[in-house]
Amino acid sequence: MKFIFALLVTSAFSLSVFAADVSGIKISDTAKVEGQDLKLNGAGVRTRMFIKVYVAALYLEQKANAADAAIGNKGVKRMALHIMRDLKADVFSSALRDGLTANNSAAEIAKIEDRIKEFNGILSGVGGVKKGDVVQLDYLPIAGTRVVINGDTKGAIGGEDFYRALLKVWLGENPIDADLKKNLLAA
Repeated sequence: MKFIFALLVTSAFSLSVFAADVSGIKISDTAKVEGQDLKLNGAGVRTRMFIKVYVAALYLEQKANAADAAIGNKGVKRMALHIMRDLKADVFSSALRDGLTANNSAAEIAKIEDRIKEFNGILSGVGGVKKGDVVQLDYLPIAGTRVVINGDTKGAIGGEDFYRALLKVWLGENPIDADLKKNLLAA
């Protein structure tokens, strides 16, 4: 009987779909985006002045431990943000804007300026995010960047260049959180 119980417990653990628990947030080891199976590349906590803001998880078709490989990957991608505190839309937009300008040249920003405004418009339309929300930023080669909050699609922004610029917020030369970058690239 003990053997059967041990076998059942072992089986239950082996069927777990969670790769990690990051600051109390369970992170799945896979994601399915538009029928494409993605693998968890890495996950970590975004902190600002010792305050936990969100847990980010990067999903790719093929794992990558170098930022250039992850950013340059042409396939479907997902950056999932598990929000750990309430954030107003303008605060969230401002932080992303700071990350974009710190990691992209003025010429790159100029090329995507209209799409940055479109992205901020989507965030403004939502009014902000609350603790427990999940923001998914999916890259779909045909559609561009799809913004999904708690499973509800809020909009899409065209162009691979926009998603690459967005990923640099976390994976660029001047990431918003160096420890988070390292954890996202822990493939």
